[in-house]
Amino acid sequence: MTLDQWRAFLSVVDEGGFAQASEKMHRSQSTLSYAVAKIQEQLGLSLLEIRGRKAELTSSGHALLSSVRQLVKDAQQMEQRALHLAQGLEPQLRLVVDVAFPVDLLMKALQHFRMQNSFTQVQIKEVVLSGALDELQKGDVDLAISYLPPNWLGDPLLQIEFTAMSHPQHPLQQLGRPLKIRDLEKTTQVVVEDSGLTQKVDVGWLNAAQQWRVTSIKTAITIIENGLGFGWLPTCHVQTQLQAGTLAPLPLAEGGTYSSPVFLIFGREEGRGEATLALAHSIRSVVS
Repeated sequence: MTLDQWRAFLSVVDEGGFAQASEKMHRSQSTLSYAVAKIQEQLGLSLLEIRGRKAELTSSGHALLSSVRQLVKDAQQMEQRALHLAQGLEPQLRLVVDVAFPVDLLMKALQHFRMQNSFTQVQIKEVVLSGALDELQKGDVDLAISYLPPNWLGDPLLQIEFTAMSHPQHPLQQLGRPLKIRDLEKTTQVVVEDSGLTQKVDVGWLNAAQQWRVTSIKTAITIIENGLGFGWLPTCHVQTQLQAGTLAPLPLAEGGTYSSPVFLIFGREEGRGEATLALAHSIRSVVS
């Protein structure tokens, strides 16, 4: 049995008869009839009954129909994937993303990319600060969205704003005046730690008497939201909490916010594939 024969069988079933399937597939009725007859002969089963001009499934035909549909669908997907590869489109991409990058923009970019490149798998690794450099130096990253590491080139995407925040009932919020550095030095600061291993860096003010270091922004938000400390958080990640009133900006006299640029960086100087270029285009389009 061949896929072509099963396609003929499905067409007869879906169109309701050999004449209708012949018109749909632009093939003669005798060709389709022969294909279906060969399947039935090899299986030793009757799959279709002819009633007037209509072809109806037998009980055996009904039992096999869903499996036949899946078989033909899998074959079509395999053919499309093979064409995808023959055109030079990568079967897999590795994307490194700094955790501060807005999640909604990343999802929109991936959705845009997926519409045109459904057979390219995307592996995403989240990093903090110099963690992107570690991954780029390994040589197996296609694209990175991160701060620009030393000795690398990249295209600027956007500025990410960080705001000093705490729970509205945190003691710092109760002082009733603009805060100064000495106020921050007396309490607990929550810091998202650099995920890099070779060239760790720190960003921003880090002089609190006690620091709680975490490895994800989500954990930092949860800790601060529960009143256990303060910290600078990406403003784009806490809009829900700000609206719900579980986080509030600290009334700092100065330095309450700062911005950091994020770049789009190609990980491979040579051999950039069409899928890599398409993903880069999707990211730029969504950000712009």
